[in-house]
Amino acid sequence: MSRKLVLAVLVGMVMLGLALPVFAQAEPGTAAPAEKSMWLLITSGFSMALAAAGCGYAQSRALQGACLGVSRNPGATDTIRIFTFLGLAFIEFLALLTFVVIMLLLYA
Repeated sequence: MSRKLVLAVLVGMVMLGLALPVFAQAEPGTAAPAEKSMWLLITSGFSMALAAAGCGYAQSRALQGACLGVSRNPGATDTIRIFTFLGLAFIEFLALLTFVVIMLLLYA
């Protein structure tokens, strides 16, 4: 057998082995409301932190690209500025969308 096939089979078996604990869980809806609420709060905090970190990184990369573009072609400053603000708005929308989904999950 080729090395790629052996690696694919090995990775598949590891993934199947990692999925086994899912079958040992209780039926959905049998968890206590307090326990469900606790895990929802924990995962909400982690997801908002991950979204904020991702947006911060993406915004810094966008501004880096804009500054590089302006330094290479000062005549295109206005066009670069428009697209930079548009891109920053889209990036920030992703964090706000994560926040809205978290609020819907917490209060629904």
